[in-house]
Amino acid sequence: MAEQLKVSVVVPVYNPGRYVEDCIASLLRQSLPAEEFEAIFVDDGSTDETPARLDALAAEHPHMRVIHQENSGWPGKPRNVGVDAARGEYVYFVDNDDWLGDQALERMYAFARENDSDVVIGKMAGKGRGVPRELFRRTYPKATLATAPLIDSLTPHKMFRKAFLDKNGLRFPEGRRRLEDHVFVTAAFFAAETISVLSDYVCYYHVRRDDSSNAGFQRMDPVGYFANLNEALDVVEANTEPGRLRDSLYRRWLRVEMVERLRGNKLLAAPDDYRRELFDQIANTCERFGPGVAAGLPPSQRVVAALIRARGLDDLVRLANWEAGISHHAELEDLAWHGGSLRMSLTSQLWAGREPMTFRHTGGRDVLDPPLSAEAAERVSAADLDATDRLTQSKVDIILRSRDNGAEHYLPVTFAADRHTVGASNSTFRLELRAEATLDADTAAGGAPLERGIWDVVARIGSCGWRKDTRLGSVRTARAGAHRVAAVAGTPPRVITPYWTDKGNLSVDVAQRTSSVGNDLLIPDASALGPATDDPSGGSELLLALPLRTVVATEIDVAAVQLLHEGSGVAVQVPGRLTPYVHDGIGCSRLSAQFSPDALSAGRWSVRVRLVAPEQGTFVPLPVTLTVPAGAGLPALNQFGRRSGDNTPFRDADDGAAQGLRPEVLAWLRTGGRLGRRAGKGLGRRAGRLVATRLRRARSGGR
Repeated sequence: MAEQLKVSVVVPVYNPGRYVEDCIASLLRQSLPAEEFEAIFVDDGSTDETPARLDALAAEHPHMRVIHQENSGWPGKPRNVGVDAARGEYVYFVDNDDWLGDQALERMYAFARENDSDVVIGKMAGKGRGVPRELFRRTYPKATLATAPLIDSLTPHKMFRKAFLDKNGLRFPEGRRRLEDHVFVTAAFFAAETISVLSDYVCYYHVRRDDSSNAGFQRMDPVGYFANLNEALDVVEANTEPGRLRDSLYRRWLRVEMVERLRGNKLLAAPDDYRRELFDQIANTCERFGPGVAAGLPPSQRVVAALIRARGLDDLVRLANWEAGISHHAELEDLAWHGGSLRMSLTSQLWAGREPMTFRHTGGRDVLDPPLSAEAAERVSAADLDATDRLTQSKVDIILRSRDNGAEHYLPVTFAADRHTVGASNSTFRLELRAEATLDADTAAGGAPLERGIWDVVARIGSCGWRKDTRLGSVRTARAGAHRVAAVAGTPPRVITPYWTDKGNLSVDVAQRTSSVGNDLLIPDASALGPATDDPSGGSELLLALPLRTVVATEIDVAAVQLLHEGSGVAVQVPGRLTPYVHDGIGCSRLSAQFSPDALSAGRWSVRVRLVAPEQGTFVPLPVTLTVPAGAGLPALNQFGRRSGDNTPFRDADDGAAQGLRPEVLAWLRTGGRLGRRAGKGLGRRAGRLVATRLRRARSGGR
């Protein structure tokens, strides 16, 4: 092993059990050659099988090292021990229940060298855990606390130049304590000459265990917690002068560690005695903040901060009950292909309970209108309630979230805001955002192609300090259902299939990951079986009409058709050709495949198709069979019948939107994939059971 390695990965370990396996596997998958990095597992006195597991790992892989020590109580000391033992130019801190993207070390090290970085923050994805999404909207070759939201990223999961740590004497506070990472990272931010943020690749997956036993999910002791938090504030105070920068940094702790703990369901879920102790410690800590800290918060958080200053816990509980009912109401109005991009049109607004949230216009200003008691209203100033500027900053994001690993990508969105008067008074209004998002599978992953898989579509609204997510699609117009079709798009060509989940939400299948959408891939009564016109040996040609836009080429020769004998399970695969096709004036595709009837034994053969991606694509069962007679005669093509409309659960936001569309168009354009549940009404029992079984085995999930 070389004297100077590129990266040392330091992993503090304490009784992770099976959860360490994902971490280990990700380190073994790294694209950076094994001789160029090391992983140092510092076992902090584990009492489970972990020590033996790590020793066996190190014996098999020379670049994996293990250090055993007595239990110290928290990750600070194990990380410090790892830093002291590190032989890499850079040190990367990873928790034992998290894992890395396969190219994380290679990309982050190259980015660090390119920018001569002291600190590199790689894009994070959360699986049940929060990550600083705003920070990762763009890549920063050089960032500072004043030019980027670095202060929102205080976990230690970063790459640090080891010489930088040694030069500045940067080590974690040790012992059983909280927020040791806040103290360490904040000090590093101030000491660093160059901080870089890599946002075009998910480097780090931050994972919540199934049993929620991660250290950060254990209930904290308010007295000790806020004593440790004050140590992080001390670092800020020692490195800044009173003023805008200090206030903006303090604001992060006020917002995340204090205000958000006393809002909505978080506050309501706390037992009364714990709630009082938590509130007292927060109120005490807030006394060190000047008025400029809370003044920079959005109005919904300013109201909470004002009630904290006034020591109004009862008022906070009443406000929390109201805030617990705030949600995001998003209506999908249309979903259509334009060239090789899928466009989603929607409206978005906040709701309070069962109705849209309203605001008041008074004295030339727009203000929040929360249900405050008379006493609380006296404690909250007009400036605290003022929402004029923040309402103009309201926005909608459309996010693709990977079903596999939780990675998120923001789609390009344009939007406009409409104010609608509510009631007889012109002073009360609601705010509605009209938005359009564009999904281009070649660029949707931060400028790179989307990975093969299932991507759930999430709508997020941000307004006045509220940020609410909802799955898009369960509230939609008939027009959105009617225009939803798959497409062959991108370079290289891939099948992109927008579909409704069992709960009616919109998801996107990239490159045929799931086989559950087969009923979306056949136009009823438009397929045929006949003699192959260019085969003198007497072969047959199967022509399948598919509601699939082909936007990348005139012909695609990498499709395939698989015929599966329903009795013996024998499979016969033949190549297919995908060509553009017009059915009833609508652009579709036709899949043609030639085969010899002599190759098929008597009986019924189900038909499956794989489009575009021969090395990856899943064979998707279609609602069609071939029946081969026992004696002489040609095979017969049997279709399962005509689908009828959108049978996934949804609320129709526009009952009359699709009245101009022909019923037969609606029948095959709207949501499918649910034939099996109603097959018994129009089919034989055997066919119904067959389709139902196929759907149960599908991997799309019900999200």
